[in-house]
Amino acid sequence: MGSLGRNHTPHHRHWHRSTREKGDRMKPHVLVIGGGQNAEHDVSLATAAAIDGALRRGGFEVTAITIGRDGRWRLRGDPLGASAADSLSASLPFLARADVVFPAIHGPLGEDGTLAALCALSHKPVVGSGVRAGAIGMDKWATKLVAEAVGIRTAHGRLVHAADLGGIGFETEVVVKPVSAGSSFGVTLVREAGEFGGALRTAAQYDDRILIEDVVYGREIDVAVLSEADGSRWTPPPLEIHAEGLFDTATKYDGTARFTVPADLGSTDRVALREAAVRMFDALGCDGVARMDFFLTADGPVLNEVNTMPGMTAASQVPRMFAAAGVPYDELVARLVGAATVPPPVSA
Repeated sequence: MGSLGRNHTPHHRHWHRSTREKGDRMKPHVLVIGGGQNAEHDVSLATAAAIDGALRRGGFEVTAITIGRDGRWRLRGDPLGASAADSLSASLPFLARADVVFPAIHGPLGEDGTLAALCALSHKPVVGSGVRAGAIGMDKWATKLVAEAVGIRTAHGRLVHAADLGGIGFETEVVVKPVSAGSSFGVTLVREAGEFGGALRTAAQYDDRILIEDVVYGREIDVAVLSEADGSRWTPPPLEIHAEGLFDTATKYDGTARFTVPADLGSTDRVALREAAVRMFDALGCDGVARMDFFLTADGPVLNEVNTMPGMTAASQVPRMFAAAGVPYDELVARLVGAATVPPPVSA
């Protein structure tokens, strides 16, 4: 575990409220938004419910809104309008009344900066990363370009488009994945030429841009980075994933994967992983908490992907890592709210 100070001047405004009761600052009213319009809808519902419970146990005032797969915003299960546009309009008073927004949506139209943009337009403090970090972190190809620019290794890969699938030939063992999707939806490990076409079609169900990467052999290590309200960043003990074969969607949620935290690492590997994670966090301009997923090879860390809104139930990887650092789940959620900021303009 280590702590680092910000290497740039803070430009965000943190939540504050001038009203005080009995000399103490009141806890903010938090709007938790879950669900979403992508394959991770159910995962996001679980994250939102866990965050909602933690905040209520901590004495926060909470309003919980869910975005349905149809795009309609719902309060206590009831649509706020007949269409996505109408329900969004009807939800704006809840946004206005809240002190902080906690966007608990994984994947496109949530984690990708979409909800952060709404908060930026309304000058509302939001938990987690802003527009730019969310958008780039969601895009696996753009993430690779940023990582390589700051000296972090990634798997060799190429970008293809769904419209061009007919002319793509199989070369060697590869992983095929949609560029913008989470929870390993649409990801296939291809070992034989006959599997390649089906893998491309599967990925194309989630995104019209597809990433084909060489297989990297190494230990799967996750590193979380937390940005505190004072701008310092620190990493709890890393977590190792133990899974047979690909750590795919089924393995992530069927309970067969095992986690070791702290991961059994030597000091050299531990420092290399931590430094790479913080460097990537800063390069993207992340806020709140982010999870950096690495393969640890004989030549050091290789970045797999970045999650700017990682799974956040108490059993998820990130809370497990912070629990190992002595930060229980409810405290972690409260710290994230306390560090909420108004997302800066992308040009800032």
